[in-house]
Amino acid sequence: MLSTVSNSFITNLLFYQKLIIKKIFSNEELLLFHFFHETTKSPPQNVIIVKEFVFFFLKNENYFNAKSKLPYLRKKFAHRKIVIVREEDVLVNLVYGFFPDPYIHTVRIERNVYTGKTNIMVGFLSYEERGIAIGGNGNYIKAVNEIFERYVIFVNSEAFQVRIKCDVVKI
Repeated sequence: MLSTVSNSFITNLLFYQKLIIKKIFSNEELLLFHFFHETTKSPPQNVIIVKEFVFFFLKNENYFNAKSKLPYLRKKFAHRKIVIVREEDVLVNLVYGFFPDPYIHTVRIERNVYTGKTNIMVGFLSYEERGIAIGGNGNYIKAVNEIFERYVIFVNSEAFQVRIKCDVVKI
C-alpha cells in the first residue's frame, strides 16, 4: 500500500535532501569528457553512460552555452542519445534537471509504509509530455533511475533509495 506523505515538513526534508553524484570515469567517459570540453568550452562535472544515453552534468553557469551545442553533439554521436543536465546538490532540483523539455506540473513523494521505498512522482499534464519524459519503451526513465540507484548518494542520511516515476495528473 502506498501512502502519500502529506506532512509538508517531512516532504521538504526529503525534497531538499543534499546529494552528490559519485562517479569513477571509464576510459570511454574520459574521452567523451574531453570531446565535450573541446566542443563546448565548458568542462562537465560528470559524464555517465547508461545504455544508449550519455549524460553530461554541468555547472549552472555553463549549462546554456553547452545546451546551444546540443544539436551538433547529437549529430556527432548519432548512435547515442546525448543529455545535458544541470549538476545539482539538492534532490528536487536534480529531478527537475532530468526533464528540461516537458512541462512538469507537480512533483510529489510517495512512500510505501511497508517496504520503506520512496517514489518521486513527476506529474505531467498530458500523455504526450509523459511519453517524452519516459522515452521510447521507457528507456529514458530507466536510465535516470539507474543513475539514482548507482551514482546518487544522499549526504546527511542513512542509505535510502528513491525511484522516479512519471504520471499524468488530473486538474
